Amino acid sequence: MQSKNKKAPTAAEKRHIERVKALPCSVCDEAGPSDCHEIKQGQWFTSVALCKSCHQGELMGLHGQRRAWAIRKMDELDALAVTVRRLVA
Repeated sequence: MQSKNKKAPTAAEKRHIERVKALPCSVCDEAGPSDCHEIKQGQWFTSVALCKSCHQGELMGLHGQRRAWAIRKMDELDALAVTVRRLVA
């Protein structure tokens, strides 16, 4: 759900978001569709493809205890690198 204070994505950003959502998770490689997580709110071109568990999971997720991230020794920039590599391949 879009925050009331955040600008709506442009047409180019919407296309990018859909491409990111089609990717597998950049942390655990679970097949898409994925969530499109913004590293910084409103900056859609630096979004990361994440499955629900790696994104919002209470134990494994970025917005939880980050265990999946710790196991793989990853942070958001590592996941962004995976996402970008998959988009340009």
